Amino acid sequence: MLAAVSVLGGCGGSTAEVAKKEFVIGFQGPLSGDNQQLGINAYDGVLTAIDLANRREDLPFRLRLAASDDQGNPDQGPTAAQKLLDNPGVLAVVGPVFSGPTKSSEPLYSQAGLLSVSPSATNPALTDLGFLTFYRVIAPDTVQGAAAAEYLTKVLKATKVYSLDDRSEYGTGLSGALEQALGEHDVKVVHDGINPTKDYTSEATKIIAERPDVLYYSGYYSELALLTKTLRSKGFTGKIVSGDGANDDQLIREAGVGNAEGTLLTCACGDPNSDPAAAGFVAEYRTVNSGTRPGTYSGEAYDATNAIIEVLRKIGTGATRESVAAAFGSVNIPGVTKQIRFRKNGEVEGATVYLYEIRDGKRTVLGPIRSLIKP
Repeated sequence: MLAAVSVLGGCGGSTAEVAKKEFVIGFQGPLSGDNQQLGINAYDGVLTAIDLANRREDLPFRLRLAASDDQGNPDQGPTAAQKLLDNPGVLAVVGPVFSGPTKSSEPLYSQAGLLSVSPSATNPALTDLGFLTFYRVIAPDTVQGAAAAEYLTKVLKATKVYSLDDRSEYGTGLSGALEQALGEHDVKVVHDGINPTKDYTSEATKIIAERPDVLYYSGYYSELALLTKTLRSKGFTGKIVSGDGANDDQLIREAGVGNAEGTLLTCACGDPNSDPAAAGFVAEYRTVNSGTRPGTYSGEAYDATNAIIEVLRKIGTGATRESVAAAFGSVNIPGVTKQIRFRKNGEVEGATVYLYEIRDGKRTVLGPIRSLIKP
């Protein structure tokens, strides 16, 4: 018996793996509600990065994901943020996903000194509001709006644009940027805002009466789907264009293939599924997420998570909320969407705006807008 115990003890001491310290990365975004798919896309990107990290032998810690659903609603943002703040294991947060909840949540994160990195909140003002621990890995809508205006004027040759937003932080930020850029091109703009509704009949009537060359909708896919169905049923023949908040396959499912056909979508995000350089990420993502392909914001959320993981790796097992937030500004890593490095105000360096089109019932990336505009 003693001999046996001695042997077992010796074997255990040489091969047993010492339990690793656990860190928690939080996620805040819409995991329910009308536009939940954009949040799910981002969540799955975070999950992929964490799964890969936990397979690495060089990391002295393990990671766990804690999610908090804000439903994409600004009123729910603080509650969702507080849930993560109350978890002492959470050292950083990926999110919030939408601009409205970001604006309402960031005062709490800043006050607590907890890092938050949004993969997708694009309202231009978010980096000018004095938030101390906020970063984003996607370009603001000043960039998207300017690129969209270039395409509308130089490729579509639009002389009159009906700019409609959903009156959200995201929608008004994008429509404002677009309209300013269109003004610089001497394009006539008709502006309107409408809160999300289930009946767009009166709005469609107003749009058709203006006879614009282009309708640009600044809002999310669930509302655009309803608006598009109404416009097409009333015979609208103008071009329908929207931004990143509508850039999801759910738009096709909810509007119907025939109604959605030909819709153009702008986004400061590429499609990893069509990027050979992102093939490894796509394969891992599909393995972790039961065969699902990456969607809009999946790559950005993956990059945001990997940037946090790199900071944790450098700090080591003594990482705290304070040390992570202090070190994050110096991150400089290659991502699947872009090189991930930041300006002092939390904006990511570099940006490319892509154009998508719904063709034959599928959302297809046409390429960077700058390459689609002929000199």
